[in-house]
Amino acid sequence: MKALSMPRSAAALAAAFAGCLAAPPASAHVTLERTQAPADSYYKAVLQVQHGCKGLPTLAVRVRIPDGVLSVKPQPKPGWTLTITRVKLAQPVDAGHGRTLTERPGEVAWTGGSLADEHFDEFRMVMKLPDRPGSTLYLPVVQECRDGVHRWIETPDGAKAAADLKEPAPALVLTPKP
Repeated sequence: MKALSMPRSAAALAAAFAGCLAAPPASAHVTLERTQAPADSYYKAVLQVQHGCKGLPTLAVRVRIPDGVLSVKPQPKPGWTLTITRVKLAQPVDAGHGRTLTERPGEVAWTGGSLADEHFDEFRMVMKLPDRPGSTLYLPVVQECRDGVHRWIETPDGAKAAADLKEPAPALVLTPKP
């Protein structure tokens, strides 16, 4: 029986496309598990820390919470201290259920643990996303190690495209509500 074969160029194209789907961007080493979510919804952000700093363990992960996110509930991690830093809102916001917010979460930090360079881990939090379909939220992350730091804080602008960033901030695209 003769095996079916695909033209060489089509096979190469299919393999390249499959590789693009499976692999995260080469330069991104703190990434979001899901990079799209409906606007005005609750979203479980799973930040994946894929390595330490030049072979050294990660000792702290700090995430700046984007403007417009008014509620965050981070997941505690055994062996790590969890801190939420809050910032004052310019104007109080009606949060529903008779609650008024005067501040919002500004940063979530996991500190005091140790994540070896040869391991990966996930840092999770649930966020209430703003009602801004079509926009992109960036979650800048500072990864502190014993003798080093990675600042995953770069965002694309008119001068730099996302592919040109050396330490890109994890990005979340807000899609229209279902």
